[in-house]
Amino acid sequence: VQLMESGGGSVQAGGSLRLSCTTSGSDDSVSAMAWYRQAPGKDREVVAIISSGGGRTWYPNSVKGRFTVSRDKAENTLYLQMSSLKPEDTAMYFCAQGPYSQLSFYNWDYRGQGTQVTVSS
Repeated sequence: VQLMESGGGSVQAGGSLRLSCTTSGSDDSVSAMAWYRQAPGKDREVVAIISSGGGRTWYPNSVKGRFTVSRDKAENTLYLQMSSLKPEDTAMYFCAQGPYSQLSFYNWDYRGQGTQVTVSS
C-alpha cells in the first residue's frame, strides 16, 4: 500500500492550498484516513480525520473552520482544503490510513511521505 501526497507549496498568509493524497495498492474505501502535520521543533499534530464513508469528520480547534477534509472513493484520493492559512500552519503534511478510533492517537496502518506547506507573513 502506498500513499502519496501532493499539492504543497508556498503561499502568503490568508491564502489557500489544497492537498491531495492518492492511495494505491489497496481499496482505501474501507479505512478511515487522516491528515497530520509536523513542523521542526514542534510536536506532530493531527489536523483532520475522515471516516471510511466520509460522513464523519474531526478537526482540532487550531484548524476548525479553516480546513476541510474530503475523499473521493472512486479515485482513492483524500483531500485537505486549507484556507485562511497562517504562518503557524507551516509544516510537513502527510496523510495516513487506519481505524478511525486510532488515528487521533497516531496509530495508522500506512502513512505517506509528506508534502511541505510554507506560509509566509
